[in-house]
Amino acid sequence: MFVWLVQNDTGYVTLHHKQKSTMKAFLGTGLLGANFTRALLKRGEQVQVWNRTPEKAKALETYGAKAFERPEDAVKTADRIHLTLSDDQVVDEVLEKASAGFERQVIIIDHTTTSVPGAAKRSAYWKKKGYTYIHAPVFMGPPNALEGTGTMLISGDQQVVKILETELSAMTGKLWNLGEQPQKAAAIKLLGNLFHIGLTGSVADLVTLAASLEVPNGELSSLLELLNPAVVAQGRLKKITSHTFDQPSWELSMARKDARLMMEQAGSTQQTLTVVPAVAGKMDLWLQKGHAKDDWTIFSQDPREK
Repeated sequence: MFVWLVQNDTGYVTLHHKQKSTMKAFLGTGLLGANFTRALLKRGEQVQVWNRTPEKAKALETYGAKAFERPEDAVKTADRIHLTLSDDQVVDEVLEKASAGFERQVIIIDHTTTSVPGAAKRSAYWKKKGYTYIHAPVFMGPPNALEGTGTMLISGDQQVVKILETELSAMTGKLWNLGEQPQKAAAIKLLGNLFHIGLTGSVADLVTLAASLEVPNGELSSLLELLNPAVVAQGRLKKITSHTFDQPSWELSMARKDARLMMEQAGSTQQTLTVVPAVAGKMDLWLQKGHAKDDWTIFSQDPREK
């Protein structure tokens, strides 16, 4: 924070405050990183960029960024280093190369979806070397990054989170602070992506079966409005975590019968379902153990533990 004094024409002295600007580096300027960079530049930030494909970084100079061919050059003079890379191995490799140019007080902010052990290990590793690493993955796509909408997760040293809170909130619609554990944001990010993958697999099965049944896609939208997936998901979560499978609302044998009908119908038109066969296989294991009258959600459990 800068503070300076100005004497006005009445003889009084006025205090003026200005937030100290920081130099930011962005390592990884694919679709997400490029739009984060463009948004920062639109807000008047100074941004230095690097990407393994130099042309992608160079293209951002049109918007005011300064591109570098080596990550260690891109991070020089930067107070904040943002990462949007592919996986743990790449993050580790790039940070190791870039470290030759680190400023002493730099904060590394990693938006990459990584493993939980990887996030914990990097936090400890860079702390030991005298630098601050914090994991802040996102639930947002490139358009969100450009618009500053979506959700950014963050966890780790809460003093650091407090320092970053304002600037990271400006990058996204919501900053979700998950507490002190450095790996917690990585865990929640993976759980969220699992939900997206599972849900999309189910929607794909819905579309496949609808085509086999000659049901128009428009009617699927009406069906989803009726079923209200968000409410259904909360209900399934409550049931599964309560372990009250001996209180069925839909018996396992009946659910398995319906799964058979779905697979047979899809097969009749040479179509293949993605999610349903895997779920049916788990149902069969429980049926073999004599749980036909239990609630169908028992398939979510590991039959080896029962």
